[in-house]
Amino acid sequence: MSAYYRPVARFDHARPESALPLAGGWCWFDTVEELRRDGPSRLIPAADLPETARARLSAPRDAITGLAFDVPAIMGILNVTPDSFSDGGQHFDHADAVARAHAMEREGAVIIDVGGESTRPGAAEVSVEEEIARTAPVIAALRRVSDVPISIDTRKTPVARAAHDAGATLVNDVAGFTFDPGLAPFCAEAGLPVCVMHAQGTPDIMQKDPRYDHVALDIYDYLAGRIDALMAEGVGRGQIIVDPGIGFGKTMAHNLTLLQNLSLFHGLGCPVLLGASRKRFIGEIGGTQDAGARMPGSLGVALAGVAQGVQMLRVHDVAETRAALALWRAATVGS
Repeated sequence: MSAYYRPVARFDHARPESALPLAGGWCWFDTVEELRRDGPSRLIPAADLPETARARLSAPRDAITGLAFDVPAIMGILNVTPDSFSDGGQHFDHADAVARAHAMEREGAVIIDVGGESTRPGAAEVSVEEEIARTAPVIAALRRVSDVPISIDTRKTPVARAAHDAGATLVNDVAGFTFDPGLAPFCAEAGLPVCVMHAQGTPDIMQKDPRYDHVALDIYDYLAGRIDALMAEGVGRGQIIVDPGIGFGKTMAHNLTLLQNLSLFHGLGCPVLLGASRKRFIGEIGGTQDAGARMPGSLGVALAGVAQGVQMLRVHDVAETRAALALWRAATVGS
């Protein structure tokens, strides 16, 4: 059975000379948990890693859409939908959506993620025509006045094409480029970087009894397979972001296990995105039934991810996340 390597991420200023940088970022590691499906895990020195694993875990990530990953990046969520779980309807109006995008850029978002189809549990599919009508005009209007990177959150090639024509610079697919077989080839042809996410099932059924043999390793293998598939289509590894898909076909226990093992995903050799903002498990643990009141819990989860070297945070509360990151970095890594 293959071994998996989860670096034990640290960020203390007292750093051993033998420590390796985690993905070229703010964390470091000198110890690794070696995981196997057919036996117990064990801790090994980072110096004992196979060369390929050492290189993928320690090498700096390539810039994507002009964004370097030496500090945590904030992706601002812009749902142009009437029914998203947290902010559905708030930015459905064209003018409101553009205004919110501008506000998030001022607040510290370095990329805006525009979505026109709700992927909340139980959500129904939206037609291609409706999804384009919701997203492309907003992207075009934002692009006319700003050069901020824009990602299109879609599973569908025509929507991605219209968004790219309007000025989008990245495709973020919650279906891991498995829903529409034409989407990965389009991204390769257009030279668009991508974010590939794991989800078990489609939004309408994904929370109906999701099961895994080993949730962290199963999702690692899935993402590794999707990276291989994207590369076979012509998308380079250096232009791929990975997202373990918190809340997409996962129970609370699955989500927590993933959060505790986020550093494992650096072994894929790609930047890691964490999208946990205002998710249901945050409300259940924090006692906040109203999704709009889950900002404090969302910040706690975001900082836990950054402590494991996660390079990008997809969030609703941009200003609060920026402030929390600034304080976390000042109090820990010192910059």
